[in-house]
Amino acid sequence: MKRVLFFSACCLLTIKSFCWGFYAHQRINYFSVFLLPPEMLVFYKPNIQFLSDHAVDPDKRRYALASEAPRHYIDIDRYGEFPFEELPTRYDSAIKKFSEDTVVANGIAPWWIQTMQARLTNAFKEKSAAKILKLSAEIGHYVADAHVPLHANSNHDGQLTGQKGIHAFWESRIPELLAEKEFDFMIGKAHYISNISKFIWTRVLESAAEADSVLQNEAALTKKLSTDRKFAFEERNGKIVRQYSSHFTVAFNDELKGMVERRMQMAIASTASFWYTAWIDAGQPDLKHLQPLAFSEEDLKEFEVLNAAWKNSSLKGRPHE
Repeated sequence: MKRVLFFSACCLLTIKSFCWGFYAHQRINYFSVFLLPPEMLVFYKPNIQFLSDHAVDPDKRRYALASEAPRHYIDIDRYGEFPFEELPTRYDSAIKKFSEDTVVANGIAPWWIQTMQARLTNAFKEKSAAKILKLSAEIGHYVADAHVPLHANSNHDGQLTGQKGIHAFWESRIPELLAEKEFDFMIGKAHYISNISKFIWTRVLESAAEADSVLQNEAALTKKLSTDRKFAFEERNGKIVRQYSSHFTVAFNDELKGMVERRMQMAIASTASFWYTAWIDAGQPDLKHLQPLAFSEEDLKEFEVLNAAWKNSSLKGRPHE
């Protein structure tokens, strides 16, 4: 059964949700830059705005490319019980066992990240500034998505438990309200990932293990508070909208004991480490003297298509799945 793409809760709450949210994805890529060694920082730091701005391109692509959505999630709970040993971690083995249609329908995030990592490594070998930045920005998006608990659960928006809107609540509302004031994103440095497959599957299993806590804590908190305390009318982008109240958001974050901050921190560390690993595996090319950005006509056309698809879409509020 194909995943429903429309985010009906958006109509109810007028909350925009784009995976981690545009804000969070951009901040994750931004802070990832500062975890890099000087040899990479000399190239990444001057281009930090591009890396931040284009962190959201994969979300925009969902409105232009039908095959994009499964790259952002994996409904791993459809493969049995944690730790889901029935699911092979190799893509060819997984499709042989379950069929390609089934695997794609349930999401391919961990396998797609490995594909993107190979492409980024090749871009470093080619010393192509445009490819390095474009692929770095986009792999950051997919890696960050793998750190979201509801990206690893078939009840991805609480649609099975009467909790519609929880997807945006966790990954957009909490970071937008609390990140700048309370979250700490200066968290050390990138490290080399010796086993890409094992690393990303570990992150996915961590997310899957947290999904029930997200759903259960929201349900318990809802029972404690009246509707007028759960929702509030607040100004957003110059308009008065109904959304989760600041009080309920802070209370939910407290119930989760800092889960959102921890997962954002891990997403930042992981993104920087994927970039660093690709650079190492490419032979540590000198990045100081790369040519100024010269995107191909194909790249420029893609940017135009993505932006047009995003601006013209009536589905801006749907979750990434």
